[in-house]
Amino acid sequence: MFAIDSLLVKIALIGVIGIGAQWLAWRTNKPAIALMLVAGILAGPVLGLIDPERDFGELREPIIKLAVAVILFEGGLSLKFRELRQAGLAVFMLVFLGVPIGWALGTAAAYYGAGLPFELAALFGGVMVVTGPTVIAPLLRSLNIAPRVKHILKWEAIVNDPIGALLAVGIYSYIIHGGAEANSIGIVTDVVAASVVAILLGGAAGFALTWAFPRGWVPEYLKAPVLLTTVIAVFVLSDLILHETGLITVTVMGVVMANRETYSTHMLQRFKEDLTVLLVSGVFIILSATLDWEVVQNFQLRFVVFLLLLLFVVRPLTIMIALLFTRIPLNERLFIAWIAPRGIVAVAVIGLFALRLSDYGIAGAEALVPLSFGVVIATIFAHGFTAAAFARWLGLDRGKGDGVLLVGANSWTIAFAEFIKKQERKVLVADPSQLALRRARRAEIPVYHGDILDEAHDDALDMGEYQQLIAATDNDSYNALVCSELAPEIGHDRVSRLIGASRNDSQRRGRVFTLGGTPVEEQLDRLQAGWSFSRTKITEKFTYADFVARMKATGGDSLAVARASGELAIFARHHRPSVDAGDEIWSFVPPDIPKPRKPADEAAVAI
Repeated sequence: MFAIDSLLVKIALIGVIGIGAQWLAWRTNKPAIALMLVAGILAGPVLGLIDPERDFGELREPIIKLAVAVILFEGGLSLKFRELRQAGLAVFMLVFLGVPIGWALGTAAAYYGAGLPFELAALFGGVMVVTGPTVIAPLLRSLNIAPRVKHILKWEAIVNDPIGALLAVGIYSYIIHGGAEANSIGIVTDVVAASVVAILLGGAAGFALTWAFPRGWVPEYLKAPVLLTTVIAVFVLSDLILHETGLITVTVMGVVMANRETYSTHMLQRFKEDLTVLLVSGVFIILSATLDWEVVQNFQLRFVVFLLLLLFVVRPLTIMIALLFTRIPLNERLFIAWIAPRGIVAVAVIGLFALRLSDYGIAGAEALVPLSFGVVIATIFAHGFTAAAFARWLGLDRGKGDGVLLVGANSWTIAFAEFIKKQERKVLVADPSQLALRRARRAEIPVYHGDILDEAHDDALDMGEYQQLIAATDNDSYNALVCSELAPEIGHDRVSRLIGASRNDSQRRGRVFTLGGTPVEEQLDRLQAGWSFSRTKITEKFTYADFVARMKATGGDSLAVARASGELAIFARHHRPSVDAGDEIWSFVPPDIPKPRKPADEAAVAI
């Protein structure tokens, strides 16, 4: 029997609470980070279930640091240089102009607003230039805004994280080496030299793995473990040279690997994404559970002035000045100026230096921890719960994507696309053959010329605009591959495929489209025989049971249900979505079905 206070129970509890908060955020469409923060506070100082300092002791700091390293590496792994085609100048300005401006304004706000001593204000202002990929990524995932804005915020968050930590390292070294009597030039030289070494180490590790993986030096089943071990090793090695430079190393390593071919990119990225979700959940629960009542009591009213300055003066001024001479539209600049939640790196770095400065007897260091938690809580709630509404107000929110992406241009998909277009839904037909797309263009259906699996499709297509993807080429294996590759991005419940005439469903990737699982060849024959697409309104008088009876009698095939909420759910051979009164069912019906007349009371029917 395990005691309730055993470490094993606490680790399991952290996992359950963290992932449970993420699941609840998904179900309620609320910011995941905010719910994890609340969950951690409830589990820690409120209920006393978790006390990280007592439960983990000296292991707490290395656990958090290693988790942050893996999280930043995964963030770097998502940075594609092609994203900079539209956002490159803005990212450059935010890093090389925005960081010093944000540092100066943040220092002034901490000094005059929070009343911190100048050296501590400079340290705190340096850390506040970070925005944090752990909070930006979940927030952006819930928004359907222009890719350029997402790319700018993502790059800023990931690149600025290690920069903010290094600024804190420099100020910390300045403080402990005597303040005004310290050798400032020597400190700057040491930080710059260590940063260069960290960049070279991260780049070398990234190049080494991207050279070894494609050449078969590492078997497939060991690639993910080798990658994770290498990330941890180079992070620790760089951190031994100078504290916090390991964050630069893992970020650079991730960027290098993101832009070089490994022939296992998707597999490795999914592994890192899954691991990052676990780490983000765990670390946020641990950090928020660390917030005890003594820390809360140290939060002073004057800190509120600093928070207001940070939210409404420091960040907006930094962004508006940094992006002043770019071509970024005003509404996008305003949105970027508002979105700046802080997360793990800010709390972890401040907590680390606050502890060390307190040990050195630096006056005012005890105020850093409650102030950092105040910043995290204020920014997460302020930005997390207002981002969607602010995007709508600025005209950036493109709404929930309701489109259908059809992969494969043939007579059936083009006819289906024409039907979807008549329902006033966005539709796109993708095919690598210009010849196959000619008929779709003549019907004025939007097309995408190219292989949907080509990595370049990220630049041409915004997958957030599509609720459903249907792979309907005449190649079973390709259809299954499309579903397998794109399901993590769109959702496994939103990808489906037509199968070949053999009705072979041995490849369990993607739902088999239509309730009857009809092969693509048979659908083409049906279309040539005069079958057509139809939509049927389900009402209280003409129920779904009535519709099913009619389809059984006529031999029609159910395709999808368009719900009153606007959601589109597909019928699959092993999946039948729920249907309620007010929904419309799309079907493919033979030509001899009599068209029912529409009753005067609007009860029924096929339209």
